[in-house]
Order: sequence, then structure tokens, then C-alpha cells
Amino acid sequence: MNNSNEYKQNKILTKREKEVFEILVQDKTTKEIAEQLFISEKTVRNHISNAIQKLGVKGRSQAVIELIRMGELKL
Repeated sequence: MNNSNEYKQNKILTKREKEVFEILVQDKTTKEIAEQLFISEKTVRNHISNAIQKLGVKGRSQAVIELIRMGELKL
């Protein structure tokens, strides 16, 4: 059942977590991401932390690399 596995992988991030990373790769700060999405900086950090945990990586840059590899994020 390759299809369901691909589906799960593609849906690993919430819509908001994906939005945060799409802005993050534009070299924006946590503060700038928060302002752009009308959320607090703490919420931005929480979204990033949650994504890092889900991906099983050690930091933001590794998360970005993994998301690009998975086709979830484009530069």
C-alpha cells in the first residue's frame, strides 16, 4: 500500500506549519513570520518545534532539507 504511506508523508505538517516553513525559507526572522501570519512569535516557534519533532530532525535547517526532499517545500 504505497499510496497511503505517501499520503501520510505528504500530510505530515499542518497547513500552518507548512506556511511557517514557506516563509522561513525566504530568510525571514521569527518576528517577521509572526507579523506576516498575524500570530505570536511563540506560536511560530511552537510550529517550528512541532514540525522538527514530527520529522525527527535536529533543527530548522535539517527540517527544511527534509521537507524539500519530501517535496513538501520548494525553494
